[in-house]
Amino acid sequence: MAATSSELTIATRGKGPVDVTQDIRRVAAASGVRTGTCTIFVKHTSASLVIQENADPSVRRDLARWLEHLAPERPAFGAWEHDDEGADDMPAHAKGAVLRTSEVVPIVEGALALGTWQGIYLWEHRTRPHQRTLVIVILGE
Repeated sequence: MAATSSELTIATRGKGPVDVTQDIRRVAAASGVRTGTCTIFVKHTSASLVIQENADPSVRRDLARWLEHLAPERPAFGAWEHDDEGADDMPAHAKGAVLRTSEVVPIVEGALALGTWQGIYLWEHRTRPHQRTLVIVILGE
């Protein structure tokens, strides 16, 4: 069984999804693994990973609106207590708690076994741009 790990730094533009599918595909292909798993982990508490629709951008826009409704900067219950880094600080953590910090994708015949309309997205929850680190671990043969 082979095991490889690597890190990618992804620049975000502020709130919203960043398609990292091709970056992850390149890492998986370079591993030489033909059958196995690819685990992607984001090393941050105010960003998430999600596998989602990659063809129609309205899906991602709808999800972004839903996330803003779920954890707004000015919630109906009053102010967030944690605001060390600004009004978007705690809402970003709340969104990160609802979404995932990791995804696992099978590798079949040397390629990620994503569905036709699936993409891997790093979802930035903070307002300003950030540099986010992804850890990719590939296991298989």
